[in-house]
This record gives sequence, C-alpha cells and structure tokens, in this order.
Amino acid sequence: QLQACGGGLVQAGGSLRLSCAASGHTFSTYHMGWFRQAPGKEREFVAAISWSGSTTAYADSVKGRFTISRDNAKNTVYLQMNSLKPEDTAVYYCAADRHVGAVLLTMSRSYDYWGHGTQVTVSS
Repeated sequence: QLQACGGGLVQAGGSLRLSCAASGHTFSTYHMGWFRQAPGKEREFVAAISWSGSTTAYADSVKGRFTISRDNAKNTVYLQMNSLKPEDTAVYYCAADRHVGAVLLTMSRSYDYWGHGTQVTVSS
C-alpha cells in the first residue's frame, strides 16, 4: 500500500514536499516513481528513483526544480518541489516498480503499485 501526502495550495514560486509512505511490501527493493495528472490531461511522468537511491530520472519540465529522494529505513519516498509554477497543478501519485530493471521507467503502465493521489494547486 502506498499513501501520498503533502499536497496543498501554494503560490507560484513556492515549495512543497510530497511524501509517499509504503507498507505491506518490500518497497525498499523497488524502484519508485512520481506521476501527475492535470484535469483533462493524461497522467505524466515526473520523477523516478532506483531502489538504492543511487539513480534518479526527471521529466524535462521539472528538471532543476524537483528532487526525488527516499529513506528506505522509513519506507518513504519524497518529492521536493521548488519554484512551483501554475502548470505544476495536478494530482500527484506515487508508484512502485517491482521488476527493478536496469533503467528507470517513465511509462505509467510499467508500474505495479499505485497510491491515492495528493492534490497540488499552484496559484499565479
């Protein structure tokens, strides 16, 4: 089970940190990802991190502003979001990839477990 939290309403230029707490599986051995979905749009990749935390990947739209990290001792993945823009407004989801390949995946259908989303709203 994955539980995302930390969303909210923030002004443009502000910051938020999302957390995703995992339970019930050995998520510390899975790659983890964050995705987002804005109203009327497809779910899109935001960031991913390898099971060890040694490798990360980001969508071009968030590179340099967002940072994904994890604490395996706490079974938690984080998404630090800085310099937020109105176009970052979406429901954010965390997901787990249990196949743990050599490459971090960016397609949502490649992820096996999903949490409920948390709403992030950025006002201009």
